[in-house]
Amino acid sequence: MIVLFSAFATVASGQAFTCTPTHVWDGDGPIWCAEGPKVRLAGIAAREIDGSCNPGHPCPDATATAARDGLAKLLGKVTGTAPTGHLLVKGPRLQCVSEGGAGGKRTAAWCSSPVHGDISCAMLKAGLAARWPKYWRAHRCG
Repeated sequence: MIVLFSAFATVASGQAFTCTPTHVWDGDGPIWCAEGPKVRLAGIAAREIDGSCNPGHPCPDATATAARDGLAKLLGKVTGTAPTGHLLVKGPRLQCVSEGGAGGKRTAAWCSSPVHGDISCAMLKAGLAARWPKYWRAHRCG
C-alpha cells in the first residue's frame, strides 16, 4: 500500500510508508521522498554538511561529503545537484517505518532498500555514520 503525505507532515510513529528518494542533504538525511516525507535516518548520526558535529551528538570520523555521497550511492544514482545544494538521486523505493518526528518537519525512520537492505546499518558498516545509542535502542542489523 502506498501512503501519500503532505510535504509538511511527519509520519506517525509505528507507521510503515514508502519513500522514493529524490534529494539527499547529508549522511543521515533528510532524504526527500517523492511521496512527501523528509526522512532523517533513525539510530545514526553523520557530520553536518559543513563538517561539524552538533554538541551531544555522536561524531563519526567520516567527512560530511563522504557520508552524503555514500548515502546517495546507497539510495541509487546521483543525477545532479539542486540549486539548494541537495544531491538529486534516483533509485528504488525504500520501505520505511517511522519513529515519529525528528524536528523541522522531518520523520525519523528505519528504511530498507531492495538493493542494500537496512540503510542505517549500511551507513554504519561503511564507516560513514556513528551509531547513536539514544535512538538505536534494540534495533538489529541483519
